[in-house]
Amino acid sequence: MKLITIDQWDKEIWEMASPVYQQAFGGKGAKPEKIIQNMLMKRICYLHLAIIGEDVLGMALTGKLKGTSALLIDYLTVHKDWRNKGLGLKIMDLLKDWAATEGNFDSMVIEVESDKHPQNAARIQFWEKCGFSLTEYIHHYKWVPESYQAMYLKLHIDSLLPIEGEVLFKYIGEFHKASYR
Repeated sequence: MKLITIDQWDKEIWEMASPVYQQAFGGKGAKPEKIIQNMLMKRICYLHLAIIGEDVLGMALTGKLKGTSALLIDYLTVHKDWRNKGLGLKIMDLLKDWAATEGNFDSMVIEVESDKHPQNAARIQFWEKCGFSLTEYIHHYKWVPESYQAMYLKLHIDSLLPIEGEVLFKYIGEFHKASYR
């Protein structure tokens, strides 16, 4: 499996990623294509495709957290036909390697839904398997009903990333604002 990463709009690459993205997030929480296009044009994010041969097995949309050396995982999914086979962990290994080397990031951050629900607990468990730590702070956005918690992973021991959830959400919030501007 190889990871293809772009940091500028490429319609052909997006058309390869879009079916997997829509399959996972189309019913809930997906950013419209125009927003993703603008994010890539502003160079505040990356689009990653996990590919074997011609098949896109998974995709991720990540973003630069301004003021840090952290990479935000905005979206990550595996094609429905390949789920529950360890592929998400393999994609995360590729993403961590890319972030630490080519991306020059020293840490990674993700926000997860905090409501006590089996699906949310399973997602948190997945991210913990990937090495992420859950913060205690629960964040409530004004525009969505779900509450969230931040998770972080330091890729380098000397990372200066703050580990307080409230601080991390200030960076995450700025990323989301920039995404929709």
